[in-house]
Amino acid sequence: MTTVTTRHSDRRMSPVFVGILAVTAVTGWATWTGFAEQPGVAVFLFVTAAWIVSLCLHEYAHARTALHSGDITVGAKGYLTLNPLKYTHALLSIVLPVIFVIMGGIGLPGGAVFIERSRIRGRWRHSLISAAGPLTNVLFAAVCTAPFWLHALDGVPRDFRLALAFLALLQVTAAILNFLPVPGLDGYGVIEPWLSYKVKRQVEPFAPFGLLIVFALLWVPSINSVFFDVIHAILRGLGISEFDSYCGQEAYRFWQGTNEFCTLSP
Repeated sequence: MTTVTTRHSDRRMSPVFVGILAVTAVTGWATWTGFAEQPGVAVFLFVTAAWIVSLCLHEYAHARTALHSGDITVGAKGYLTLNPLKYTHALLSIVLPVIFVIMGGIGLPGGAVFIERSRIRGRWRHSLISAAGPLTNVLFAAVCTAPFWLHALDGVPRDFRLALAFLALLQVTAAILNFLPVPGLDGYGVIEPWLSYKVKRQVEPFAPFGLLIVFALLWVPSINSVFFDVIHAILRGLGISEFDSYCGQEAYRFWQGTNEFCTLSP
């Protein structure tokens, strides 16, 4: 059993993360109550803040699992405070995923927390560290979709329902993309400990380009179509219709104006 030694200050929740949580709560309340003068702005802020919260939790899950697996340096690096500014590259971890949500409505795998793998013994532990992040997205998706698959939507305001549907879409896309067994993504990190040294050496040069290759493939219409067919099939299984996820994205992009299709009742 690994002894975990971190200072209390290394584990104290960051004021930055608390601020993001506060924005999520306030804008979620504004979306629910219709308090905001411009509902689209409230939806935009709510979904964006909640998405950043999920990115922070994703990286925290990696770091916390690494801590209990033997890497006691993650505390000193600030990874246990949930502060996104402490990540290895804040641009890749937070800014780019938010930009991709705004531009493409897709949950870009973010982040980077530097784990000192040499401190960790056992292939299962290495796999679990890699899996912990996307499993957090799976859990977040389950929470977002709970009102749908529990058939508990009575009394849930339309704008809030649409916001949850779009947020769920982001979590599902993030989980699936992260779990792809592509070098540079968490899915490859799960299987890498079980590969031969020769295979790992052959794959290693492609790791920096794995995510770029995935997104290049998603620009191919046929592949993109299959990918989103899978996403929508999963969402349907969780009770979310394409109407809700599509109109949730349209509500998020409030600057594009009102979509007449989304003004109709589903």
